[in-house]
Amino acid sequence: MNWARHLKTFTKVGVAALALGALATSGNAQNAYQGKFTLPFETHWGSSTLPAGDYTFAMSSAGSRYTLYIRGAQVNAIIMPASADDITVSHHAQLNLVDIADVQTVQTFDAPELGLTFVYLSPTQKHAGHKEAHQKTVPQTAPATQASENRTSIAVYAAGR
Repeated sequence: MNWARHLKTFTKVGVAALALGALATSGNAQNAYQGKFTLPFETHWGSSTLPAGDYTFAMSSAGSRYTLYIRGAQVNAIIMPASADDITVSHHAQLNLVDIADVQTVQTFDAPELGLTFVYLSPTQKHAGHKEAHQKTVPQTAPATQASENRTSIAVYAAGR
């Protein structure tokens, strides 16, 4: 009977030690991807609106569905992509914005260090309210530089994986 009591106590202590070890390990998890960027104007990103300013971001791990945790002086946001494509358009990290109803909106985030481009949902015409969602059209004879007037890229300074 005494042996059974010691075995039961030893088992409880062992399980508690394993649980504490697991919690300590998960608390020390490092970010899979992090960095910083500066927005020169108010920008919509997913369901969040970020005012102009400096921001840092962190992605805890690829297993977290590529969720970005963004911190700024005035606002913090959690942003999830609609999809992640394994084709990167750029050789350096950048946010690609598009003008929708006179509001700059993040359309994609190129993360070549991860080998991914994240795609974000843009507001539809009904979410734009009384403003009309539009893409600037350029006549066929216009120079190529005018065709990209409604798109903006913002450099992202990634701190790696």
